[in-house]
Amino acid sequence: MKAFILAAGKGERLRPLTDAIPKCLLPIQDVPILGIWLELCRRHGIDEVLVNTHSHTGSVKRYLEHHRCGVRLHIAEEETLLGSAGTVLTHRYWIGSDPEFWIFYGDVLTNANLSAMLEFHRRGNQVVTLGVNRVADPRQCGIVTVDREGMIQEFVEKPANPSNDLAFSGILAATSSIFDVIPKRTPADIGFEVLPKLVGKMAAYPISDYLVDIGTPASYRYAQDTWPGFAVPRLVGHSAC
Repeated sequence: MKAFILAAGKGERLRPLTDAIPKCLLPIQDVPILGIWLELCRRHGIDEVLVNTHSHTGSVKRYLEHHRCGVRLHIAEEETLLGSAGTVLTHRYWIGSDPEFWIFYGDVLTNANLSAMLEFHRRGNQVVTLGVNRVADPRQCGIVTVDREGMIQEFVEKPANPSNDLAFSGILAATSSIFDVIPKRTPADIGFEVLPKLVGKMAAYPISDYLVDIGTPASYRYAQDTWPGFAVPRLVGHSAC
């Protein structure tokens, strides 16, 4: 199975941490976030991953040369940022005829049970399944409203007046039908321009596992103190991750 790890963000809110290192390589207890994602993929049968890069591309490439975690890697360098949806559409050929694939936001730190979420996704007939979780500040997230069957009836990205605190987690299982609603231009954004078009065709999967959006210095410090891990090898020499 294939997955996009969207890792091209500049990490401006994390400065000065990201002045010299890309956001995706910020270490969590000595393991870069990207290495944690690759290990999570390996554990859940995701054997081919596309990582997009922009800021500090050379550093990301050097890291991935020696830390592949047993998955096949494709590195897509973006001289000009394509946006989350633009990246996915640009690499539609890479997905090919696969009936389903993953999209992960690379600044999310999680040990979520992706296998259980995929089983849930396969039981339905929806275009997309969004991993969702409760958040402290819904104004900074994509907020969903869900009916009794778990189908998403409303999606609003970064609402000024949130209706609730149930948010898109940055973990998404998709079918190829998602390509039909992605704008044919760049940059294009998943939260603002794609998911609102799929209301009524998306299911919500509640994530109760550890999940933190590493978006600010405060959330980064919190993750350092609380990340429970899952036995990812430390970043020493040319270790697996």
